[in-house]
Amino acid sequence: MTRALVTTPLFLLLGAGPLVAQPVASAQVPARLTLEEALARATANSHRLAELRAREGASGAVLAQGRAADLPVVSLQAGYARTNHVDEFGVFQPDGSFRLFYPDVPDNWQGRLDVRWPIYSGGRVGALERAADAEREASGKDLEQARADLRLETTRAFWALVTAAESVRVVRGSVGRIEAQLADVRARFDQGFLPPNDVLTVEARVSQQRTLLIQTENQRDAARAELARLIGAPLDARFDADGQLPPAPASDVTAGGPGSRPTPAGEPRPPLDPSRADREAQLLRVRAAEERIEAAEAGARPSLAVVAGFDYARPNPKIFPREDVWQSSWDVGINVTWSLWNGGRTAAEASEARQLAEATRQRLAELDSVIALEVRQRALDLESARAQVVTAAAAARSAAEAQRVVRERFEAGVATNSDLLDAQVDLLEAELDLTRARATVRLAEARLARARGLL
Repeated sequence: MTRALVTTPLFLLLGAGPLVAQPVASAQVPARLTLEEALARATANSHRLAELRAREGASGAVLAQGRAADLPVVSLQAGYARTNHVDEFGVFQPDGSFRLFYPDVPDNWQGRLDVRWPIYSGGRVGALERAADAEREASGKDLEQARADLRLETTRAFWALVTAAESVRVVRGSVGRIEAQLADVRARFDQGFLPPNDVLTVEARVSQQRTLLIQTENQRDAARAELARLIGAPLDARFDADGQLPPAPASDVTAGGPGSRPTPAGEPRPPLDPSRADREAQLLRVRAAEERIEAAEAGARPSLAVVAGFDYARPNPKIFPREDVWQSSWDVGINVTWSLWNGGRTAAEASEARQLAEATRQRLAELDSVIALEVRQRALDLESARAQVVTAAAAARSAAEAQRVVRERFEAGVATNSDLLDAQVDLLEAELDLTRARATVRLAEARLARARGLL
């Protein structure tokens, strides 16, 4: 009996996401796209990175606002007020003249140049400035993290396309072999050596593998469209991925590639350095939270500011007696503000800042444990993937040898047509398994590099 050929879609195996239609750039894509070119294009065309760059710019503007709080504020004021009529007030002078002290001036015009310069805020302004600076740096680390995530996603899509193209090549080779077998079976049928059902069986298998070829080609086109979306190219762009899957080892005993076998128990593993942008961003946010504690506690300390102004008004209320003419005046002083009691507001703000700082520290500790676990898991996944390549390569060599032997037996008349078809199916499945295993190594390498902050 022959067996049905069951395969897993390669595009789903590599974890490719759904395709989403979106406006794309009209940039020309080379006929063969390398991984480095794909990563550069994805970074240049990513809307997510553009958003984070804008957010980083906003964080820089917040820092500029904090630094401006230490600088003097100069403002120009002008106004007009209409008042009701009043009885004029004055006195007679000893010489008999009348001196008017408070005339009836219903039209009041005022202009003032005002300067305010905070010179001491109890440390609040400086702490908020340092917190804003830490947040700005953290936004930059968020951008680096998003860039690393994008590089991983682009790398996955790139190797998905390479794998799908390699699968198309494997299936085409299988179709060619079974079509040659169909021609051989038909010749034997014409000579009267085989019954008609053998021809029909091979024809059915040819139809199955041609259908499989169409499905594999569609998976390749879907993988190409996903990569095109990431690099900002039209979804129907025609290009190939210029990349090679890791070669299969020569044998399952002497695998020459590095890491082609699992690390034996007790053998030291290479040192892992989980230096990642998300961890650095969290460290900066811890620093920002600690600075906000100081800023909140500064509310209990006095603040000083230098104030000065120049007035030009008609009438000028600072000049006596009051006259309906334009007159100038100026003032300079120092203001001291000290909140002696505000109902516990300052203490509550400081307590809130301390709790948020502690929450940020705990989040950092949790992230450290997650990173350590992720790095270890990705290293083990890579070892497993390389071991899987060894096994799959051995299975592919065994299936190829079995198919050769069965074909020779079939040509000698001591094996049936069904035996040869089963051997063909075994070879195709083994070759596809080897292709998937080799692609899994590339994906595992990319995920380990991302976990260690090297991507």
